[in-house]
Amino acid sequence: MSKRSNTDPHRFILWGSFKLINIKWGGVILKNNKYEIDMCNGSIMDKLISFSLPLMLSGILQLMFNAVDIIVVGQFAGSESLAAVGSTTALIAVFTNLFIGVSLGANVLAARFYASGKHKEMSETVHTAITLALVSGIIMAFVGLIFSRLALEIMGTPDNVIAHSTLYMRIYFLGMPFFMLYNYGAAILRAVGDTKRPLFYLIISGVANACLNMLLVIVFHMDVAGVAIGTVVSQCISCILVLRCLYRSEGSYQLRFSKLTIKSFYLKQIFQVGIPAGIQSTVINISNALLQSSVNSFGSIAMAGYTAANNIFGFLYVSVNAVTQSCMSFTSQNYGVRKTKRMDKVLMDCIILSFAVSFTLGCGAYFFGDKLLRLYTSDPDVIQCGIEILAYTTVPYFCCGIMDLIPGALRGMGRSGVPMILSIIGTVGTRIVWIFGLFPHHRSLSFLFISYPVSWIITIILQVICYYFVRKKVHKTILGM
Repeated sequence: MSKRSNTDPHRFILWGSFKLINIKWGGVILKNNKYEIDMCNGSIMDKLISFSLPLMLSGILQLMFNAVDIIVVGQFAGSESLAAVGSTTALIAVFTNLFIGVSLGANVLAARFYASGKHKEMSETVHTAITLALVSGIIMAFVGLIFSRLALEIMGTPDNVIAHSTLYMRIYFLGMPFFMLYNYGAAILRAVGDTKRPLFYLIISGVANACLNMLLVIVFHMDVAGVAIGTVVSQCISCILVLRCLYRSEGSYQLRFSKLTIKSFYLKQIFQVGIPAGIQSTVINISNALLQSSVNSFGSIAMAGYTAANNIFGFLYVSVNAVTQSCMSFTSQNYGVRKTKRMDKVLMDCIILSFAVSFTLGCGAYFFGDKLLRLYTSDPDVIQCGIEILAYTTVPYFCCGIMDLIPGALRGMGRSGVPMILSIIGTVGTRIVWIFGLFPHHRSLSFLFISYPVSWIITIILQVICYYFVRKKVHKTILGM
Protein backbone atom coordinates (compact mmCIF):
# COMPACT_ATOMS: atom_id res chain seq x y z
CA MET A 1 0.00 0.00 0.00
CA SER A 2 1.41 3.38 -0.95
CA LYS A 3 1.59 6.07 1.64
CA ARG A 4 -0.38 9.26 1.09
CA SER A 5 0.66 12.69 2.22
CA ASN A 6 -0.54 14.06 5.52
CA THR A 7 -1.57 17.18 3.63
CA ASP A 8 -4.27 15.39 1.63
CA PRO A 9 -7.64 17.05 2.39
CA HIS A 10 -9.41 13.71 2.62
CA ARG A 11 -7.90 10.35 3.40
CA PHE A 12 -9.39 6.90 3.63
CA ILE A 13 -7.20 4.00 4.64
CA LEU A 14 -8.27 0.38 5.16
CA TRP A 15 -5.89 -1.82 7.12
CA GLY A 16 -6.72 -5.49 7.20
CA SER A 17 -9.08 -6.73 9.88
CA PHE A 18 -8.68 -3.55 11.94
CA LYS A 19 -10.67 -1.59 9.39
CA LEU A 20 -8.96 1.63 10.33
CA ILE A 21 -10.72 4.69 8.92
CA ASN A 22 -8.58 7.80 8.81
CA ILE A 23 -10.33 10.93 7.62
CA LYS A 24 -8.99 14.45 7.80
CA TRP A 25 -11.51 17.28 8.10
CA GLY A 26 -10.49 20.84 8.86
CA GLY A 27 -7.20 19.90 10.46
CA VAL A 28 -8.74 17.32 12.80
CA ILE A 29 -8.05 13.66 12.17
CA LEU A 30 -10.74 11.27 13.30
CA LYS A 31 -9.66 7.65 13.54
CA ASN A 32 -11.66 4.65 14.39
CA ASN A 33 -10.96 0.93 14.44
CA LYS A 34 -12.82 -1.78 16.23
CA TYR A 35 -11.04 -0.93 19.49
CA GLU A 36 -11.09 2.87 19.40
CA ILE A 37 -13.87 5.34 20.30
CA ASP A 38 -14.52 8.72 18.67
CA MET A 39 -14.79 10.95 21.73
CA CYS A 40 -15.20 14.23 19.88
CA ASN A 41 -18.37 13.59 17.86
CA GLY A 42 -21.85 12.12 18.32
CA SER A 43 -23.67 11.16 21.52
CA ILE A 44 -21.70 11.09 24.76
CA MET A 45 -23.38 8.89 27.37
CA ASP A 46 -23.34 5.67 25.31
CA LYS A 47 -19.67 6.23 24.46
CA LEU A 48 -18.86 6.97 28.09
CA ILE A 49 -20.47 3.68 29.08
CA SER A 50 -18.67 1.84 26.27
CA PHE A 51 -15.36 3.35 27.40
CA SER A 52 -15.96 3.04 31.16
CA LEU A 53 -17.35 -0.49 31.27
CA PRO A 54 -14.13 -2.27 30.22
CA LEU A 55 -12.23 -0.06 32.68
CA MET A 56 -14.65 -1.00 35.46
CA LEU A 57 -14.41 -4.67 34.57
CA SER A 58 -10.61 -4.41 34.45
CA GLY A 59 -10.50 -2.88 37.92
CA ILE A 60 -13.07 -5.29 39.31
CA LEU A 61 -11.30 -8.30 37.83
CA GLN A 62 -7.98 -7.08 39.20
CA LEU A 63 -9.51 -6.79 42.65
CA MET A 64 -11.17 -10.18 42.29
CA PHE A 65 -7.79 -11.68 41.56
CA ASN A 66 -6.34 -9.73 44.49
CA ALA A 67 -9.22 -11.02 46.57
CA VAL A 68 -8.17 -14.53 45.60
CA ASP A 69 -4.77 -13.65 47.08
CA ILE A 70 -6.38 -12.57 50.31
CA ILE A 71 -8.90 -15.42 50.42
CA VAL A 72 -6.24 -18.06 49.80
CA VAL A 73 -3.98 -16.56 52.47
CA GLY A 74 -6.82 -16.08 54.96
CA GLN A 75 -8.26 -19.57 54.52
CA PHE A 76 -5.05 -21.59 54.16
CA ALA A 77 -2.37 -19.58 55.98
CA GLY A 78 -4.29 -18.00 58.87
CA SER A 79 -5.25 -14.58 60.24
CA GLU A 80 -1.66 -13.45 60.85
CA SER A 81 -0.72 -14.01 57.22
CA LEU A 82 -3.91 -12.24 56.16
CA ALA A 83 -3.00 -9.29 58.37
CA ALA A 84 0.56 -9.33 56.95
CA VAL A 85 -0.64 -8.98 53.36
CA GLY A 86 -3.23 -6.36 54.32
CA SER A 87 -0.78 -4.23 56.25
CA THR A 88 1.22 -3.62 53.06
CA THR A 89 -1.65 -2.24 50.95
CA ALA A 90 -1.45 1.39 52.03
CA LEU A 91 2.36 1.40 51.93
CA ILE A 92 2.53 -0.04 48.43
CA ALA A 93 0.09 2.65 47.32
CA VAL A 94 2.27 5.36 48.89
CA PHE A 95 5.38 4.06 47.13
CA THR A 96 3.79 3.62 43.69
CA ASN A 97 1.10 6.25 43.27
CA LEU A 98 3.39 9.13 42.36
CA PHE A 99 4.55 7.26 39.26
CA ILE A 100 1.07 5.93 38.50
CA GLY A 101 -0.21 9.50 38.70
CA VAL A 102 2.40 10.55 36.15
CA SER A 103 0.85 8.02 33.73
CA LEU A 104 -2.28 10.21 33.80
CA GLY A 105 -0.15 13.00 32.35
CA ALA A 106 0.88 10.67 29.52
CA ASN A 107 -2.78 9.79 28.95
CA VAL A 108 -3.85 13.45 28.77
CA LEU A 109 -1.02 14.50 26.45
CA ALA A 110 -1.43 11.50 24.14
CA ALA A 111 -5.21 12.01 23.90
CA ARG A 112 -4.73 15.67 23.00
CA PHE A 113 -2.18 14.92 20.25
CA TYR A 114 -4.21 12.01 18.92
CA ALA A 115 -7.46 13.99 18.61
CA SER A 116 -5.74 16.91 16.89
CA GLY A 117 -3.93 14.64 14.40
CA LYS A 118 -0.38 15.44 15.53
CA HIS A 119 1.25 12.13 14.56
CA LYS A 120 4.90 12.97 15.25
CA GLU A 121 4.10 14.44 18.66
CA MET A 122 1.92 11.43 19.51
CA SER A 123 4.68 8.97 18.61
CA GLU A 124 7.31 10.82 20.63
CA THR A 125 4.93 11.03 23.61
CA VAL A 126 4.42 7.25 23.48
CA HIS A 127 8.15 6.48 23.43
CA THR A 128 8.92 9.01 26.16
CA ALA A 129 6.15 7.58 28.37
CA ILE A 130 7.25 3.95 27.96
CA THR A 131 10.89 4.83 28.69
CA LEU A 132 9.78 6.76 31.78
CA ALA A 133 7.74 3.74 32.91
CA LEU A 134 10.77 1.44 32.63
CA VAL A 135 13.08 3.81 34.54
CA SER A 136 10.53 4.50 37.29
CA GLY A 137 9.79 0.77 37.65
CA ILE A 138 13.48 -0.03 38.20
CA ILE A 139 13.78 2.79 40.75
CA MET A 140 10.72 1.52 42.63
CA ALA A 141 12.10 -2.02 42.72
CA PHE A 142 15.21 -0.81 44.57
CA VAL A 143 13.20 1.48 46.87
CA GLY A 144 10.91 -1.38 47.86
CA LEU A 145 13.77 -3.80 48.49
CA ILE A 146 15.67 -1.33 50.68
CA PHE A 147 12.96 0.50 52.63
CA SER A 148 10.11 -2.03 53.10
CA ARG A 149 11.06 -3.12 56.62
CA LEU A 150 11.73 0.43 57.81
CA ALA A 151 8.41 1.72 56.45
CA LEU A 152 6.48 -1.11 58.11
CA GLU A 153 8.19 -0.40 61.43
CA ILE A 154 7.31 3.30 61.18
CA MET A 155 3.67 2.29 60.64
CA GLY A 156 3.71 0.29 63.85
CA THR A 157 3.19 -3.10 62.24
CA PRO A 158 2.92 -5.70 65.05
CA ASP A 159 5.93 -7.95 65.67
CA ASN A 160 3.95 -11.11 64.92
CA VAL A 161 3.31 -10.10 61.29
CA ILE A 162 6.16 -7.77 60.29
CA ALA A 163 8.46 -10.53 59.00
CA HIS A 164 5.76 -11.83 56.64
CA SER A 165 4.81 -8.28 55.61
CA THR A 166 8.42 -7.43 54.74
CA LEU A 167 8.90 -10.59 52.70
CA TYR A 168 5.69 -9.94 50.76
CA MET A 169 6.60 -6.34 49.96
CA ARG A 170 10.15 -7.14 48.83
CA ILE A 171 8.99 -9.83 46.41
CA TYR A 172 6.09 -7.65 45.23
CA PHE A 173 8.42 -4.76 44.38
CA LEU A 174 10.57 -6.98 42.17
CA GLY A 175 7.65 -6.82 39.72
CA MET A 176 7.55 -2.99 39.65
CA PRO A 177 9.10 -2.60 36.16
CA PHE A 178 6.38 -4.87 34.73
CA PHE A 179 3.70 -3.08 36.75
CA MET A 180 4.76 0.36 35.52
CA LEU A 181 5.12 -0.68 31.88
CA TYR A 182 1.63 -2.17 31.87
CA ASN A 183 0.07 0.92 33.46
CA TYR A 184 1.76 3.38 31.10
CA GLY A 185 1.01 1.19 28.09
CA ALA A 186 -2.65 0.92 29.11
CA ALA A 187 -2.73 4.73 29.57
CA ILE A 188 -1.65 5.16 25.93
CA LEU A 189 -4.39 2.79 24.76
CA ARG A 190 -6.99 4.65 26.86
CA ALA A 191 -5.89 7.90 25.21
CA VAL A 192 -7.08 6.59 21.82
CA GLY A 193 -10.30 5.18 23.25
CA ASP A 194 -9.16 1.57 23.61
CA THR A 195 -10.13 0.05 26.94
CA LYS A 196 -11.04 -3.41 25.63
CA ARG A 197 -7.62 -4.90 24.93
CA PRO A 198 -6.21 -4.02 28.40
CA LEU A 199 -9.24 -5.87 29.80
CA PHE A 200 -8.42 -8.98 27.77
CA TYR A 201 -4.80 -8.87 28.93
CA LEU A 202 -5.86 -8.47 32.54
CA ILE A 203 -8.12 -11.51 32.32
CA ILE A 204 -5.24 -13.62 31.05
CA SER A 205 -2.76 -12.40 33.68
CA GLY A 206 -5.36 -12.58 36.45
CA VAL A 207 -6.23 -16.20 35.74
CA ALA A 208 -2.51 -16.99 35.81
CA ASN A 209 -2.21 -15.15 39.15
CA ALA A 210 -5.11 -17.06 40.72
CA CYS A 211 -3.78 -20.42 39.54
CA LEU A 212 -0.28 -19.66 40.83
CA ASN A 213 -1.67 -18.53 44.20
CA MET A 214 -3.51 -21.77 44.74
CA LEU A 215 -0.54 -23.82 43.55
CA LEU A 216 2.13 -22.04 45.61
CA VAL A 217 0.10 -21.48 48.80
CA ILE A 218 -2.14 -24.55 49.00
CA VAL A 219 0.11 -27.16 47.35
CA PHE A 220 3.62 -25.91 48.13
CA HIS A 221 2.73 -24.09 51.40
CA MET A 222 4.74 -20.98 50.50
CA ASP A 223 2.44 -18.68 52.52
CA VAL A 224 2.74 -14.94 51.67
CA ALA A 225 5.80 -15.54 49.47
CA GLY A 226 3.69 -17.69 47.15
CA VAL A 227 1.08 -14.95 46.80
CA ALA A 228 3.75 -12.35 46.04
CA ILE A 229 5.47 -14.54 43.43
CA GLY A 230 2.13 -15.17 41.71
CA THR A 231 1.52 -11.43 41.57
CA VAL A 232 4.93 -10.69 40.02
CA VAL A 233 4.50 -13.38 37.35
CA SER A 234 1.02 -12.09 36.44
CA GLN A 235 2.37 -8.52 36.18
CA CYS A 236 5.04 -9.77 33.79
CA ILE A 237 2.39 -11.43 31.61
CA SER A 238 0.19 -8.30 31.41
CA CYS A 239 3.28 -6.18 30.66
CA ILE A 240 4.33 -8.40 27.74
CA LEU A 241 0.82 -8.39 26.30
CA VAL A 242 0.33 -4.60 26.37
CA LEU A 243 3.80 -3.93 24.91
CA ARG A 244 3.09 -6.49 22.17
CA CYS A 245 -0.17 -4.67 21.43
CA LEU A 246 1.57 -1.30 21.07
CA TYR A 247 4.33 -2.87 18.95
CA ARG A 248 1.82 -4.40 16.53
CA SER A 249 -0.41 -1.33 16.37
CA GLU A 250 -0.59 0.78 13.23
CA GLY A 251 -0.44 4.53 13.25
CA SER A 252 0.93 7.17 15.58
CA TYR A 253 0.93 5.12 18.80
CA GLN A 254 3.00 2.28 17.40
CA LEU A 255 5.88 1.31 19.71
CA ARG A 256 9.40 0.65 18.44
CA PHE A 257 11.97 -0.29 21.07
CA SER A 258 14.76 1.28 18.99
CA LYS A 259 13.02 4.66 19.40
CA LEU A 260 12.78 4.53 23.20
CA THR A 261 14.01 7.80 24.60
CA ILE A 262 13.06 10.57 26.98
CA LYS A 263 12.48 13.90 25.25
CA SER A 264 12.39 16.76 27.70
CA PHE A 265 9.72 18.70 25.77
CA TYR A 266 7.14 15.93 26.21
CA LEU A 267 8.40 14.86 29.63
CA LYS A 268 7.77 18.39 30.92
CA GLN A 269 4.18 18.35 29.65
CA ILE A 270 3.58 14.88 31.08
CA PHE A 271 4.91 16.06 34.44
CA GLN A 272 2.79 19.23 34.40
CA VAL A 273 -0.36 17.11 34.62
CA GLY A 274 1.01 13.88 36.06
CA ILE A 275 3.17 15.11 38.96
CA PRO A 276 0.33 17.00 40.74
CA ALA A 277 -1.97 13.99 40.19
CA GLY A 278 0.70 11.66 41.53
CA ILE A 279 1.43 13.88 44.54
CA GLN A 280 -2.29 14.10 45.27
CA SER A 281 -2.67 10.33 45.17
CA THR A 282 0.51 9.77 47.16
CA VAL A 283 -0.40 12.22 49.92
CA ILE A 284 -3.93 10.79 50.16
CA ASN A 285 -2.41 7.34 50.51
CA ILE A 286 -0.10 8.67 53.20
CA SER A 287 -3.26 9.66 55.09
CA ASN A 288 -4.55 6.12 54.46
CA ALA A 289 -1.28 4.78 55.83
CA LEU A 290 -1.81 6.90 58.96
CA LEU A 291 -5.28 5.41 59.17
CA GLN A 292 -3.74 1.95 58.74
CA SER A 293 -1.41 2.65 61.65
CA SER A 294 -4.44 3.64 63.75
CA VAL A 295 -6.10 0.34 62.81
CA ASN A 296 -2.86 -1.49 63.70
CA SER A 297 -3.19 -0.16 67.25
CA PHE A 298 -6.28 -2.38 67.67
CA GLY A 299 -4.25 -5.55 66.94
CA SER A 300 -4.15 -8.28 64.26
CA ILE A 301 -7.92 -9.02 64.40
CA ALA A 302 -8.82 -5.44 63.47
CA MET A 303 -6.05 -5.46 60.84
CA ALA A 304 -7.48 -8.58 59.24
CA GLY A 305 -11.00 -7.07 59.32
CA TYR A 306 -9.70 -3.89 57.70
CA THR A 307 -7.89 -5.94 55.04
CA ALA A 308 -11.07 -7.74 54.04
CA ALA A 309 -13.25 -4.59 54.22
CA ASN A 310 -10.69 -2.56 52.30
CA ASN A 311 -10.69 -5.14 49.54
CA ILE A 312 -14.48 -4.81 49.22
CA PHE A 313 -14.09 -1.05 49.41
CA GLY A 314 -11.68 -1.29 46.51
CA PHE A 315 -14.43 -2.57 44.21
CA LEU A 316 -16.28 0.71 44.75
CA TYR A 317 -13.13 2.72 44.08
CA VAL A 318 -12.20 1.08 40.77
CA SER A 319 -15.78 1.41 39.51
CA VAL A 320 -16.03 5.17 40.08
CA ASN A 321 -12.40 5.65 39.08
CA ALA A 322 -13.28 4.18 35.69
CA VAL A 323 -15.74 7.05 35.21
CA THR A 324 -13.07 9.54 36.32
CA GLN A 325 -10.61 8.08 33.79
CA SER A 326 -13.31 8.35 31.11
CA CYS A 327 -13.99 11.98 32.01
CA MET A 328 -10.30 12.82 31.78
CA SER A 329 -9.79 11.09 28.41
CA PHE A 330 -12.96 12.53 26.84
CA THR A 331 -12.16 16.02 28.17
CA SER A 332 -8.56 15.76 26.89
CA GLN A 333 -9.57 14.91 23.35
CA ASN A 334 -12.28 17.58 23.22
CA TYR A 335 -9.87 20.11 24.68
CA GLY A 336 -7.49 19.22 21.88
CA VAL A 337 -10.14 20.11 19.26
CA ARG A 338 -11.50 23.10 21.30
CA LYS A 339 -15.05 21.81 21.85
CA THR A 340 -15.94 23.65 25.06
CA LYS A 341 -19.67 22.84 25.14
CA ARG A 342 -18.93 19.16 24.67
CA MET A 343 -16.46 19.28 27.57
CA ASP A 344 -19.26 20.60 29.82
CA LYS A 345 -21.62 17.86 28.63
CA VAL A 346 -18.95 15.22 29.30
CA LEU A 347 -18.66 16.29 32.95
CA MET A 348 -22.43 16.36 33.53
CA ASP A 349 -22.91 12.91 31.99
CA CYS A 350 -19.99 11.60 34.04
CA ILE A 351 -21.54 12.93 37.28
CA ILE A 352 -24.79 11.10 36.47
CA LEU A 353 -22.94 7.90 35.59
CA SER A 354 -20.64 8.07 38.63
CA PHE A 355 -23.56 8.59 41.03
CA ALA A 356 -25.56 5.71 39.53
CA VAL A 357 -22.63 3.30 39.72
CA SER A 358 -21.30 4.28 43.16
CA PHE A 359 -24.66 4.49 44.93
CA THR A 360 -25.82 1.14 43.55
CA LEU A 361 -22.60 -0.67 44.44
CA GLY A 362 -22.31 1.12 47.79
CA CYS A 363 -25.78 0.02 48.88
CA GLY A 364 -25.04 -3.51 47.69
CA ALA A 365 -21.80 -3.65 49.70
CA TYR A 366 -23.60 -2.36 52.80
CA PHE A 367 -26.57 -4.73 52.70
CA PHE A 368 -24.53 -7.81 51.75
CA GLY A 369 -21.42 -6.91 53.78
CA ASP A 370 -21.70 -9.88 56.14
CA LYS A 371 -21.90 -12.41 53.30
CA LEU A 372 -19.07 -10.74 51.39
CA LEU A 373 -16.76 -10.72 54.42
CA ARG A 374 -17.35 -14.44 54.98
CA LEU A 375 -15.64 -15.04 51.64
CA TYR A 376 -12.41 -13.76 53.20
CA THR A 377 -12.51 -15.31 56.65
CA SER A 378 -14.62 -17.44 58.97
CA ASP A 379 -13.37 -15.68 62.11
CA PRO A 380 -16.45 -13.94 63.65
CA ASP A 381 -14.33 -11.25 65.33
CA VAL A 382 -12.66 -10.35 62.04
CA ILE A 383 -16.06 -10.24 60.30
CA GLN A 384 -17.46 -7.93 62.99
CA CYS A 385 -14.57 -5.50 62.55
CA GLY A 386 -15.12 -5.53 58.79
CA ILE A 387 -18.84 -4.80 59.14
CA GLU A 388 -18.08 -1.90 61.47
CA ILE A 389 -15.79 -0.35 58.85
CA LEU A 390 -18.17 -0.91 55.89
CA ALA A 391 -21.05 0.78 57.72
CA TYR A 392 -19.46 4.23 57.28
CA THR A 393 -17.70 3.91 53.92
CA THR A 394 -20.05 2.25 51.44
CA VAL A 395 -23.43 4.00 51.05
CA PRO A 396 -21.96 7.55 50.97
CA TYR A 397 -19.27 6.50 48.49
CA PHE A 398 -20.93 8.49 45.69
CA CYS A 399 -19.41 11.54 47.42
CA CYS A 400 -15.94 10.12 46.78
CA GLY A 401 -16.84 9.56 43.13
CA ILE A 402 -17.84 13.20 42.64
CA MET A 403 -14.81 14.37 44.63
CA ASP A 404 -12.45 12.56 42.20
CA LEU A 405 -14.45 13.39 39.07
CA ILE A 406 -13.92 17.16 39.14
CA PRO A 407 -10.09 16.95 39.32
CA GLY A 408 -10.31 14.41 36.46
CA ALA A 409 -12.07 17.00 34.29
CA LEU A 410 -9.53 19.65 35.25
CA ARG A 411 -6.61 17.35 34.40
CA GLY A 412 -8.20 16.79 31.00
CA MET A 413 -7.87 20.55 30.46
CA GLY A 414 -4.24 20.41 31.52
CA ARG A 415 -4.96 21.96 34.94
CA SER A 416 -3.79 19.72 37.74
CA GLY A 417 -2.00 21.89 40.33
CA VAL A 418 -4.88 23.64 42.12
CA PRO A 419 -7.14 20.56 42.42
CA MET A 420 -4.14 18.73 43.89
CA ILE A 421 -3.74 21.37 46.60
CA LEU A 422 -7.47 21.41 47.39
CA SER A 423 -7.65 17.60 47.56
CA ILE A 424 -4.74 17.55 49.97
CA ILE A 425 -6.29 20.25 52.14
CA GLY A 426 -9.79 18.77 52.09
CA THR A 427 -9.04 15.04 52.27
CA VAL A 428 -5.66 14.72 53.93
CA GLY A 429 -6.05 17.74 56.20
CA THR A 430 -9.39 16.52 57.53
CA ARG A 431 -8.09 13.00 58.17
CA ILE A 432 -4.95 14.22 59.94
CA VAL A 433 -7.03 16.43 62.23
CA TRP A 434 -9.38 13.50 62.78
CA ILE A 435 -6.67 10.92 63.52
CA PHE A 436 -4.46 13.06 65.78
CA GLY A 437 -7.00 15.50 67.20
CA LEU A 438 -10.31 13.66 67.63
CA PHE A 439 -9.61 9.92 67.45
CA PRO A 440 -7.51 9.70 70.65
CA HIS A 441 -10.60 10.87 72.58
CA HIS A 442 -13.02 8.51 70.80
CA ARG A 443 -11.06 5.32 70.19
CA SER A 444 -13.24 3.04 68.06
CA LEU A 445 -13.18 1.74 64.52
CA SER A 446 -16.55 3.38 63.85
CA PHE A 447 -15.37 6.85 64.82
CA LEU A 448 -12.11 6.39 62.91
CA PHE A 449 -13.88 5.66 59.62
CA ILE A 450 -16.44 8.46 59.90
CA SER A 451 -13.50 10.59 58.73
CA TYR A 452 -14.00 9.21 55.20
CA PRO A 453 -17.40 10.77 54.33
CA VAL A 454 -16.57 13.95 56.26
CA SER A 455 -13.37 14.48 54.22
CA TRP A 456 -15.17 13.71 50.94
CA ILE A 457 -17.87 16.34 51.53
CA ILE A 458 -15.37 19.04 52.51
CA THR A 459 -13.25 18.32 49.44
CA ILE A 460 -16.25 18.39 47.07
CA ILE A 461 -17.11 21.93 48.20
CA LEU A 462 -13.53 23.08 47.56
CA GLN A 463 -13.32 21.35 44.16
CA VAL A 464 -16.62 22.81 42.88
CA ILE A 465 -15.43 26.33 43.67
CA CYS A 466 -12.12 25.62 41.94
CA TYR A 467 -13.80 24.15 38.86
CA TYR A 468 -16.03 27.20 38.40
CA PHE A 469 -13.10 29.59 38.11
CA VAL A 470 -10.80 27.30 36.10
CA ARG A 471 -13.56 26.43 33.61
CA LYS A 472 -14.29 30.12 33.09
CA LYS A 473 -10.61 30.81 32.37
CA VAL A 474 -10.15 27.79 30.06
CA HIS A 475 -13.25 28.58 28.01
CA LYS A 476 -12.15 32.21 27.64
CA THR A 477 -8.70 31.08 26.48
CA ILE A 478 -10.03 28.55 23.95
CA LEU A 479 -12.71 30.83 22.51
CA GLY A 480 -10.21 33.67 22.28
CA MET A 481 -7.82 31.65 20.10
